[in-house]
Amino acid sequence: MSASRSAQLPRLLSRAAKLATPATARLAAIRASARQMSTARVSTRSNGLRTAPFVRARQYSSKSYPEHQLVGMPALSPTMTQGNVGQWQKQVGDRIEPGDVLVEIETDKAQMDFEFQEEGYLAKILAPTGTKDLGIDSPVAIIVENEADVAAFADYSPDAKAEAAPVQETAVAKEEAKETAAPTKASTSSPAESGDRIFASPLAKMLAKEKNIDLAQVKGTGPRGRIVKADIEGFVAPVVEKAAPAPAAKAPKAAAKAAPAAPSVSAGYTDIPLTNMRKVIATRLTEAKSTIPHYYLTQNITMDNVNKLRKSLNSAANGLYKLSVNDFVIKAAASALRDVPDVNSSWQGEFVRQHHHADIAVAASTPAGLITPIVRTCDAKGLKAISSEVRDLVTRARANKLKPEEFQGGSFTVSNLGMFGISSFSAIINPPHAAILSVGTTETKLVLDEASEKGFKAVENMSVQLSADHRVVDGATGALFLKAFKGYLENPLTMLL
Repeated sequence: MSASRSAQLPRLLSRAAKLATPATARLAAIRASARQMSTARVSTRSNGLRTAPFVRARQYSSKSYPEHQLVGMPALSPTMTQGNVGQWQKQVGDRIEPGDVLVEIETDKAQMDFEFQEEGYLAKILAPTGTKDLGIDSPVAIIVENEADVAAFADYSPDAKAEAAPVQETAVAKEEAKETAAPTKASTSSPAESGDRIFASPLAKMLAKEKNIDLAQVKGTGPRGRIVKADIEGFVAPVVEKAAPAPAAKAPKAAAKAAPAAPSVSAGYTDIPLTNMRKVIATRLTEAKSTIPHYYLTQNITMDNVNKLRKSLNSAANGLYKLSVNDFVIKAAASALRDVPDVNSSWQGEFVRQHHHADIAVAASTPAGLITPIVRTCDAKGLKAISSEVRDLVTRARANKLKPEEFQGGSFTVSNLGMFGISSFSAIINPPHAAILSVGTTETKLVLDEASEKGFKAVENMSVQLSADHRVVDGATGALFLKAFKGYLENPLTMLL
């Protein structure tokens, strides 16, 4: 019996080898195919798709346009997010030295000179005079080092450099999509699939036919991935996402914004576009009025002594200076802030900042809107210095020539409408200042005077009102400030001490 079994053993082994050969061959073929795909993918990424098109695109760009510098819209103030392009001070082909004014930029505060800090030649103006609402870093000009390169940018546009690259990148994207599509398909195919044959039980095939289910989409859970009845009954067809419709072409930015329409003759109105300054004024004053708890204190001041001193000083000036009532107001406010430092403070959210010097912002009206240039350290300056500085700042403010540091900051504001005949008004606080002093006109009034034969006398009276932030300045503190302020104006010589 053992000899018979020994004789059958070679025959059984030979038969088993024959049965195993097809599966082994298929496995080897699959492994070889996978290695081939992996090798092709690595060589393609390293030699063609990723590196070469990008390099060619850069070489194409460098050959089309010489080396150059793209100049963006500068941020000329901390709150500036966009700007308008004013008059260009340089033309295409002009040489630029460090510190030269390239173009005038209208910021959210004023119209300022954009001084370029490098040398070169202006090759192209990308944002002509009159361009509005241009975001920070948006291209405005092209600068080149060599004058001979200027002509190469005659037909330059900001998107021209990128024209070659997208064509190459599109090819890259298509090839990469093919690469990722093949392994994805293989990984999502049914385990029951081997070659072109799908293993499924007869009952599963019958149920699939009744329910119109594609067996290729079903994952088998039976032996060797065989599809069984439970797989058909629990099958959920995959959701096929519909192709998203092509996005509608975006309307040009200029068209998207509702530009003021030109009114007809019978319309009876004119729509005036907002300047950047007007937009900022609207935003800041709305925020100030709605978030700062204002309260108001009014004081009447006799100005006879100030008027006499002012007349005397101006007559002795020999044309060297001319003091105004507002100069005395600023000096008196600075002296009162020194005496009551709690008013010379600003709200900082988590703390109150008390300033060591009286940096007084003087409200000035300009054609573009209201601006507040700052006279620094008024508490340490005399009337002549304050007068000269105020005149210079206001003149340059109306010419849009102020620097950012000349109208940003400060610790207190004075707004004077007395020259327009306004007797009194309530000003809105200029944040982060804690107070603003509104000054009215000087009027002649009759007051009781026991020393006079008539029992009364005429005096020059000026009304002022303090708008204060109750988070910083209490009512009693505001009253002390106005008392000190009144004392300095009614006895102006004390300001000289």
